[in-house]
Amino acid sequence: MQSLKHYFSDRSFRNSFLVGVALLLLSLTAQFFASGYANRSVSGSVTDIILSNTRVYDVDNFFIYGTLLAFAFVVYVCLSKPRCIPFIVKSIAIFTLIRAIFITLTHINKFPLHVSIESAFFQETLFRGIFTGGGLFFSGHTGLPFMLALIFWKDRKLRYIFLGFSAFFATVVLLGHLHYSIDVFSAFFITYSILHICIFLFKKDWNLFHKEEPVP
Repeated sequence: MQSLKHYFSDRSFRNSFLVGVALLLLSLTAQFFASGYANRSVSGSVTDIILSNTRVYDVDNFFIYGTLLAFAFVVYVCLSKPRCIPFIVKSIAIFTLIRAIFITLTHINKFPLHVSIESAFFQETLFRGIFTGGGLFFSGHTGLPFMLALIFWKDRKLRYIFLGFSAFFATVVLLGHLHYSIDVFSAFFITYSILHICIFLFKKDWNLFHKEEPVP
């Protein structure tokens, strides 16, 4: 709490945080509408070298509670390391905004056989448009934890925890046929580029957190 008070008592830090929150709200809204557009414009499905050769597994609970656990863990990390908050919030916002742009470009339907996410929490709220909408490319569940792993690369424990989350979600969405394999594997390469865009755009926030340590 003392650390939080210290940082949020600084006007520059507060302003940076508020800018990040505004960007995040904008990006989530953009992804919600982008997912709706992708759903309305959806075409047929395609074959996939992995999905076409594996059966569907019931990963509903892993997907739902894994998402909630990952979200809670990110909040915990931010509260325990408050100087990272502005950069983390802004990076998630840019990640989400770029993904929203990607999913408006191509509107391939989900693989014919896939698990249905039936939780009311996801189906009847804004989360449907954010986490379970029609936009498939690229996998946000895979890419976002990977970006956090890169951000916390110098912290070995957090690096492996976030890499674990990324591998976990990559496996879950493939076993549930929720994403095509290209959505999952491309996420790692796209996410690496997004991180460097964020470092360029928010260098002051990056330096505050990392003290100008080398980029991973």
